[in-house]
Amino acid sequence: MKRLLIPLAAVGLSAAALAAPASAAPSWSSDNLQPKPADAYGAAAFWLDSNGAALRKATQYRLDTASVPKLVSSGSQGLPDGKPGMTGPTTTAKASPTKNVNLPKTIGKVFFLDKEGHYRWCSATSIQSRNRNLVATAGHCVFANGKDDAYDKWIFVPGYYQGKAPWGVYVGAYAFTAYDLDTYDDYDGDFAFVAVHNGFTLGGEKEVSHRDFKAWAGDKWVKPREISAAEFAKCQLNLGDCWSQGADKPADLVGPDYPGAVVEKVEVKEDVYKAAKIGKGQGRKFGEPVVEQVTKAEQDAYKGLGTKGSDKLGNYTITHYYTQKWVKPGTSRKYYEAHYIIGIAKDMGRLGDVVGGQGVAWNQPLGQQTTAFGYPSAPHPDGDKAFTGVTPKWCAGKTSTKSYQVNMFKVETHQLLKCSMTEGADGGPWLIKYSNAKRTGYVNGVTSMFHDNDKNGRIDYISSAIFDGEVADVYNKANYAQTKKIVGPHGELLK
Repeated sequence: MKRLLIPLAAVGLSAAALAAPASAAPSWSSDNLQPKPADAYGAAAFWLDSNGAALRKATQYRLDTASVPKLVSSGSQGLPDGKPGMTGPTTTAKASPTKNVNLPKTIGKVFFLDKEGHYRWCSATSIQSRNRNLVATAGHCVFANGKDDAYDKWIFVPGYYQGKAPWGVYVGAYAFTAYDLDTYDDYDGDFAFVAVHNGFTLGGEKEVSHRDFKAWAGDKWVKPREISAAEFAKCQLNLGDCWSQGADKPADLVGPDYPGAVVEKVEVKEDVYKAAKIGKGQGRKFGEPVVEQVTKAEQDAYKGLGTKGSDKLGNYTITHYYTQKWVKPGTSRKYYEAHYIIGIAKDMGRLGDVVGGQGVAWNQPLGQQTTAFGYPSAPHPDGDKAFTGVTPKWCAGKTSTKSYQVNMFKVETHQLLKCSMTEGADGGPWLIKYSNAKRTGYVNGVTSMFHDNDKNGRIDYISSAIFDGEVADVYNKANYAQTKKIVGPHGELLK
């Protein structure tokens, strides 16, 4: 995995001052996501194109296991590894309530491409940071298998609902996680903090001149309009941007079994039709004669190949006779004129300024009253699909007073919460001291795994890494990450 240290000049510190001693194992690792504005713009455009089609196509991330991870009590009290600490939340305008718990405005979905190119999503939340730019989620929702490069086109969409991004899209610039998750695939460190760029939206399109199109640094495309041959000639005369495709080629006579051959009907005289054979082939009969009722004036004026006559009711008729003509279809040249379109983007500002940020807590005792949020979507092990993944859900209660092991994922100390949310809620925040009025609390965990503890085919517990001193250390490193505006005041892509 690529390593980086985020510039710390703005806070008067150097990377060397915060680096771990050579003899000590580091507690954190990090990776570039999309630090460059052009790459970030491209990632957002990928997800927002066609009215959010890719967002709606995405499915929830699923742990790479055929069975539900088994829980084993470690008997440990999950004692802190240092002094307890907290950083307070920030708030913005209120969000909409549901039942008796008001949903925080900070929660949303993260979207990314996994290593097989599948469109995936997890849950996440905005958290407090000095640069108002951090997202907390599960480590497996950012890093592939814990030890490869981070996922591609990673974005956070707060308030996501049915392909919509009401507060814009925030593209990941830098990701931070536990060293043990990165190096050993150890899910005791299954958490991540991602520094995101300013959010933005793609707000429409505008037709511009070719000169302005070439100078535009943002999203742009050429929209062709089909024109006639006369318009094409005029466009060329005026030195316009036009082009043609294909060539004028007549249809060729072929046999009826020639690949791609089509049959046309050809009107012939009555004697030719009667002499033609029945069946499939060149010059053979094309169905029965067609009798057309006409007026006497129309019949008198008719000079075609059909025969004139009348029916039993005295109506004037013209009878038409057709034979088959099997051809390889010809082609015609098409002409186009270029129209130059630019996409207009709008800067939404820093994530924390738009939706606020939850606080972060570490080294807190187990057994805390906790409210967990997420976007569950996967069916229960028994096949019941109780959730859609469209809207966020929540669970509330006290976490376990003892830590648990999950041997399948090298977990020695996870905290548990009784909850029926399924996969899709991965990465959703566990908030202690949650204020229903302010919609804020302190992130003291993120959903990592789902468990069927009573073996009835239903998820009944979720688990999280215990937020300890190592989490605080990773958070401290992420807290200094500096990110950028992606678009300028006129919707242009910034460099």
